[in-house]
Amino acid sequence: MLDPRLLYTFNPALWEQMRDRRPVLIHLLHGYVDAGQVSRTIADHILATCPSQLLVEFDHDQLHDYRSRRPMMVFDTDQWKSAEKFVLAMHLVTAPGGEQFVLLSGPEPDTQWERATAAIVGLAQRLDVRLAVTSHGIPTGVPHTRPSLITEYASRPDLIRSENPVWVGRIEIPGGFGAYLELHLGQGGVDALGLAVNVPHYLSQAPFYQAAIAGLNRINEGTGLALPLGDLPEKAETNLHEIGSEVATSEEVQQVVEQFERQYDQAQSDGPLPSAEEIGAELERFLAEQDRKDDDK
Repeated sequence: MLDPRLLYTFNPALWEQMRDRRPVLIHLLHGYVDAGQVSRTIADHILATCPSQLLVEFDHDQLHDYRSRRPMMVFDTDQWKSAEKFVLAMHLVTAPGGEQFVLLSGPEPDTQWERATAAIVGLAQRLDVRLAVTSHGIPTGVPHTRPSLITEYASRPDLIRSENPVWVGRIEIPGGFGAYLELHLGQGGVDALGLAVNVPHYLSQAPFYQAAIAGLNRINEGTGLALPLGDLPEKAETNLHEIGSEVATSEEVQQVVEQFERQYDQAQSDGPLPSAEEIGAELERFLAEQDRKDDDK
């Protein structure tokens, strides 16, 4: 394997500033499994609401498959005006209370997973990260009319604090880079916590702000950072109103939502839960849709 340290450049002054700080690392990548765009929404929101400085930038040109995820370009009248730039980076972010933490965000690597993982784990170890946290959405048979539940998983069982019902048993699915990274962070001695927000499978392709709020609130609880919600509640209210209007136009969809409501309420009362096979089937459908979207690009 080529030297992982050659995959990135960093700001030496900021790096020195983080010495002996033991920061939190929040990693939110635009990945393979992110129903409701939870990771992307939280990452964009943090960078929009908190002061940040570029700490580490990865040479994403080595990691990106441009034929799989092509950059959007703007053509105007008789010339090309701009092209989307893919950026995978760590930012040093300052929370409202003054505590600084590290945010890793951007597209997940398409290639060189072992090398990219070694680079990120090495950076986390040198920063002496005290906790690495991620949040993303998983498509599940839940209704949009109920609070978003979170399935927690961690490198150590005592890091899990949720009292929500366990909605996932043992399943085997294609891995995303965020999950691959979390596995290796734990193996490298970095405490790692994952927050999978349950997103209605019929909303998995569009932003679902209620789920993003649930993920951000749990990040705040686990880290003590008190990151602001900003305009997310207003976006969630508008989002839910639009969803309700759409659902009202289809009797079939209304029946599906009502079925999920009954299932959700039973689960909250220790009733029957979806099986691992049912969860796996939902994930397989979601991943198949992702593959079709990639093929169409």
